Amino acid sequence: MARGFAGRQTRVKRRALPGQVPTPARRFLRTEAGSASLLLAATVVALLWANSPWSDTYEAVWGAELSLSLAGWDLSMDLKHWVVDGLMALFFFAVGLEVRREFSVGELTDRRRAAIAVVAALGGMVVPAVLYLLLMPRGEAGHGWGVVIGTDTAFLLGALAVVGPAFATQLRVFLLTLTVIDDIMAVSVIGIFYSESIDLLALLVALLFGGVLWALGRVGVWRATPYVVVVVGLWLATVESGLHAAIAGMLGGLLVGAHNPVREEVERAALRFRAFRQSPRVDVGRTARSGLERAISVNERLQAAVHPWASYVVVPLFALANAGVDLRHGMLTEALRSRVTWAVVVALVVGKLVGISVCTVIGVRFGVGRLPRGVGLGHVFGGAALSGIGFTVSLLIAWLAFDDPALRDQATVGVLLAAVLATAVGWVAFRVAARFGGRTDADLPRRLDPPVDAARDNIRGAPDAPLTLVEYGDFECPFCSRATGVTRELRARFGPNLRYVFRHLPLADVHPHAEFAARAAVAAQRQGRFWEMHDILFDHQDELDFEDVVGYASELGLDVETFLRDLEADETAAVVRADLASAEASGARGTPTFFVGAVRHVGPHDTETLAAALEASRNRSGV
Repeated sequence: MARGFAGRQTRVKRRALPGQVPTPARRFLRTEAGSASLLLAATVVALLWANSPWSDTYEAVWGAELSLSLAGWDLSMDLKHWVVDGLMALFFFAVGLEVRREFSVGELTDRRRAAIAVVAALGGMVVPAVLYLLLMPRGEAGHGWGVVIGTDTAFLLGALAVVGPAFATQLRVFLLTLTVIDDIMAVSVIGIFYSESIDLLALLVALLFGGVLWALGRVGVWRATPYVVVVVGLWLATVESGLHAAIAGMLGGLLVGAHNPVREEVERAALRFRAFRQSPRVDVGRTARSGLERAISVNERLQAAVHPWASYVVVPLFALANAGVDLRHGMLTEALRSRVTWAVVVALVVGKLVGISVCTVIGVRFGVGRLPRGVGLGHVFGGAALSGIGFTVSLLIAWLAFDDPALRDQATVGVLLAAVLATAVGWVAFRVAARFGGRTDADLPRRLDPPVDAARDNIRGAPDAPLTLVEYGDFECPFCSRATGVTRELRARFGPNLRYVFRHLPLADVHPHAEFAARAAVAAQRQGRFWEMHDILFDHQDELDFEDVVGYASELGLDVETFLRDLEADETAAVVRADLASAEASGARGTPTFFVGAVRHVGPHDTETLAAALEASRNRSGV
């Protein structure tokens, strides 16, 4: 059963312990960064196609009409509009889901971290827009100021992987948070400034669908199908209202609630799965499947289904449909001489760098928020430069802002040129930060601090064993409870060659009894019974009230009066605080967090993965 929860953690909410990237965020980052290569390939194909002898087919394909008709109702658009108004709504729906998850259970639950991201994103939107308007103040060209407000997450993360620090986990999280806020603002700008005339009746219907979507979450509907049906209705009503479909996608995602797995649901799902193993019938399997679905929020299930399609299909198709600028017949020369092109370039490359960097510095200086641990101002400058890669949102707004095809093409050239220059400026910024500021990475600490001390730490196994496994755990964390089975199997496998160390990381903001249980284990340690108390606390995670813990002390044969005095002693609390400080210094954020030897383990914590890490440690040390 422990293997079924490999990679799961209970995540800390307290501000004092910034930390590791949680699994959903890692998956989001990996998908976004991975799609960058497809996005680049689609852009190159679009440019080659539009400048080839078959360029007429480019316009013909994307100008082809596609209609949907039902009982007298008709929706007809060309393929390019289906991509811009249809598929891009799916992209923004995925973004909206991620935004809601981040605000509910992710990085943005830390309001100080969210605050600095909001300040940085505002600077990254306002300064480029103002700079563009200073360069292009009048006429239809001036209407294109929205082209320079967005940042392309996929290209940004892809560029960061190429030109950024070797270890940039925390910087990725900061930039992802910033682009999440950026996307909300960009969609708001599209809805307010770049939508057509509004049909009030259709708008009211769209709002009604939004209300139904909110109500589904409030009444606890856990099946995904009703949400999907309502979101489709929301999209259709939004398109009919004259608002851009991006509004429907973002709003739909924001209204789908997110929450961490509920322990009771997880337990119920595990029981149903075991029942299926014992009786593999269709009806039992259906019940087991529904139990597994109920254990995971609709938001995360929809993200898992939608996000790969949005990143690997929708965005590359959008690039294929919109990046195809015919640069022949003097078009490139004309674009390079155009003020629109250079207004876009300057606003994106210079405006984003200045806006994000300056606003971040001001926000940190005046205590508005704080940067994630491991991220310095040099990293911020590099990330701000890379934020000048506007691409997806920029091309979308260029399509909406300009009726003149020449202006649209010039803006597109500016967006493509800005992406190249922003990457180069980012590379320079990161190299300067590394050389003169010593900022060689942007990650959490990865080494155990302080090292294992036999006189202080609780050790299971020989104190001088050649292999060490350290766990930061929480007695009320269900994933830690399951990890006890993993550590038991590892100790059986490695025998006297392994010592297992447990340090306290009570997540009091998440588990109300965790800190009290940690003190109880320390109080038992003073009578030489730490591991016995450790085991009984994990065996009775649902029973950690004062009377329960006193009963466990009596059951273990402890001197209860002495136990109670130690339980309330300042020295006992100091031991727990020291472990909390150690967790912060070592980069541990969630529970359980493991260290193999002195190095923090990242990834699944099932038996086989940890055993492989221990074997690798043994091979490196030659023991």
